[in-house]
Amino acid sequence: MTLYYQDDFVTLYHGDSLTEHREWLSADVLVTDPPYGMRYDSNRVKGRKPQTVASDQTTDARDDVLASWGMGPALAFGTWRVARPEHTRQVAIWDKGTDVGMGDLSIPWGNSFEEIYVLGKWPKLKAGGAARDGGTPARVPAVLRHNKPNVASPDRPNHPTPKPIPLMERLIEKCPPGAIADPFAGSGSTLVAAKNLGRKVIGVELEERYCEIIAKRCAQDVLDFGAA
Repeated sequence: MTLYYQDDFVTLYHGDSLTEHREWLSADVLVTDPPYGMRYDSNRVKGRKPQTVASDQTTDARDDVLASWGMGPALAFGTWRVARPEHTRQVAIWDKGTDVGMGDLSIPWGNSFEEIYVLGKWPKLKAGGAARDGGTPARVPAVLRHNKPNVASPDRPNHPTPKPIPLMERLIEKCPPGAIADPFAGSGSTLVAAKNLGRKVIGVELEERYCEIIAKRCAQDVLDFGAA
């Protein structure tokens, strides 16, 4: 168990979120992009070293974390290609814009979205989805459009599956109050977005090379509004 980085908002541990420590379970809301059985391999991307996602052979790591979390409010990324988590209450969609991915190249429609599963118990909203305190509506459409980070961009973190920070901010803005947990911190998108919004966040990342990326991003003096 290693405390890798900490500031006024972010606490990041280097290690296994399931076996080495459980500090993330003290948070109030789970927001994470877990490994979910895609067997991701970036060998097809020219000019980049091959990258994989740890524990991505099955949905076991995802399901174990969600079981440990219980019925607290949670958001977890996923794909239609594998079984959705048990007790999924709603599915939101990340629309990646013009990116069509790879997939079956004989089909004219490319895979340009990811699913986001809404799980656990969420507090009741105002009747009819009225605006919160005169601000943004409490209920909004479940399709969120943000372009996927360009693999050729020098600003893209060296991680196989980063998420856009504006997307993560939009998700966290709709979450109940309290600290955020991300037991699969990856490139740190959730952590940076939570910090940008002034919310406490606890992250855990298994691979030290990604912990280094997260720490550098969270330590930036200028808020990071770019791609994750």
